[in-house]
Amino acid sequence: MNNFQFTIIASGLDPEAEDFEDRFFNAGCDDATITFARGAILLEFDRPARNFAHAVASAIDSVRAAGASVERVEPDYLVSLSEIAERADLTRAAVSQYAKGDRGQGFPMPVARVTSESPLWDWVDVARWLHKKKRVDLDEVVRARFVRRCNDKIDERHKDDHRHKRLRQVA
Repeated sequence: MNNFQFTIIASGLDPEAEDFEDRFFNAGCDDATITFARGAILLEFDRPARNFAHAVASAIDSVRAAGASVERVEPDYLVSLSEIAERADLTRAAVSQYAKGDRGQGFPMPVARVTSESPLWDWVDVARWLHKKKRVDLDEVVRARFVRRCNDKIDERHKDDHRHKRLRQVA
């Protein structure tokens, strides 16, 4: 069994409450470091599991069992060149050369802030490209896809919750 590191961003519980940390601990988040930043609860997990998907799914269940709402799973799919370098264990200069086309063709285009000084890339696309170049292993591509799917499902759930709330207000 391996340990997997990731962060769950949550909300819905008061960090000043006397039982705040106990709720998470008792719900099975005893392998997470809990912090509160920018109005969000951050649970940094180091979770043992047979694979990444099981680790994240069980952590999400634990966070929800504590009474919190899951907002996102990180590491997020939008990445800067520096984050690409860190995740792929490459130098910033090497990644910059890939992005410019100086070290191989076909590096993915940025997907956000394309015209700014700090564009963002889709980690799934970049990981796939780097895997073809034998710079990251297939597990990294699978993890990237899984995190994106988790966040898409979380977003869908939030949208459904908002729709149901509006329908109840109208009725």
